[in-house]
Order: sequence, then C-alpha cells, then structure tokens
Amino acid sequence: MGENMTWDEIEKKYPEQWLGLSDVIWENGATVQSAVVKYVGKSSDELLKIKFSTEPDLLVRYTSPDSLGQMGIVGCMI
Repeated sequence: MGENMTWDEIEKKYPEQWLGLSDVIWENGATVQSAVVKYVGKSSDELLKIKFSTEPDLLVRYTSPDSLGQMGIVGCMI
C-alpha cells in the first residue's frame, strides 16, 4: 500500500484532483489528518463506483488549495 501522507502533503502533491483515500486518520472527527492515496487520475463518478461496489471504506475527496472543495463533497463521505 502507499505512503501515509498528511492532508497538506496530499494537497500539495495532487492539487485540484479527485482522489480515493484509504487508511484515513481523522482530526476532530471531520478533518482528514492523514491518509494513503490509493486512486489518482479518476473522476468522482469512477471513484464513487469503486466505493459503492467494492471498497465501502474508500474516502472520495477533491483537493483544493483553499479547502473550499471539501464542503461540496460532504455527501461522498458516506
């Protein structure tokens, strides 16, 4: 499996991209402290298909330099 990275490291390495994250460590129950980037280069639809068909623990997130993108993805945290 990939390297565990902080959310800041993830945003810097994968700016403005949809990601599939695993092994998520949460801060305050709502903020990603760190995670393993498992999927890169896929659309949100592709990632959600993976999540709902084979990997229910997959977290689908969009990286945004100003962190505004996270608010629009709340429904994908199911």
